[in-house]
Amino acid sequence: MANLETYLLSVLEAETLAGKLERPPAELLKSDRTDTYQPLWHPKPVRGEGLEMASGAARLPKLHQLESVEARISCLARFAHHELQAVELFAWILLGLPDMPRQLQRALLVTLSEEQLHCELYLERIKELGGSFDGPHSDYFWKHAEVIRSAANPLTAFLSVMGMTLEQANLDFTLMYRDAFENVGDSESARIIQRVHDDEIRHVRLARRWLLEQTGHSSDLNAFEAEAPFPFTLGRAKGRRFHTEPRYAAGLSTEFVDAVKYARKKPKPATQTN
Repeated sequence: MANLETYLLSVLEAETLAGKLERPPAELLKSDRTDTYQPLWHPKPVRGEGLEMASGAARLPKLHQLESVEARISCLARFAHHELQAVELFAWILLGLPDMPRQLQRALLVTLSEEQLHCELYLERIKELGGSFDGPHSDYFWKHAEVIRSAANPLTAFLSVMGMTLEQANLDFTLMYRDAFENVGDSESARIIQRVHDDEIRHVRLARRWLLEQTGHSSDLNAFEAEAPFPFTLGRAKGRRFHTEPRYAAGLSTEFVDAVKYARKKPKPATQTN
């Protein structure tokens, strides 16, 4: 019988892409299933050769440079690694908080499997274009794990950081890169990015629903501002080109959408508290 704790550890401790992208066994997603295990805040995930992480990252190619196959491969590799980090972080929060509501646990496990699919789609496209996924890769997502873990409520902090900030911002970035790839004739990559975009809408909707449920707030803006840990401000929840439609499709309120739209990207002062 599949065991959730064992599966989550296998994702975090796998040295290979194949191990990290192994889908959750179907029986773990059954609605009547309960898994009992002790909370474990796992350190940074195990990474084998080619998957190493390092601080910092080279700048992505500019949009007008995407006529170059090498530039497109560089972007797709960055996108794939963002998805891989998301896979690991969903495993990490599920392992650290085994007592979260069962319905949310199951929803986050489904989301983990969708992040695995996104990563696979990007990796397959990189291969088709003749590229590789060798590291080192930026640890941008993982360097915020301690901020989440040390928050007063790690679950609502995670929902605020992952769903309401990083995935919300990706609603903009995915459309920007979809159009840029389409403009240089790479319709297949554009199709993959659109698929990711469509799933991100559901992921943001999920985060909003459970952030409200866990905090008791009626306002998604108030809930976010109360629970999002520094440095995750409203200004970080958007890309260079702001899109309202996918945010409304994700269920975000007009109040929240407007607050993000007009927020400055300058982070809050270090002395400010949430």
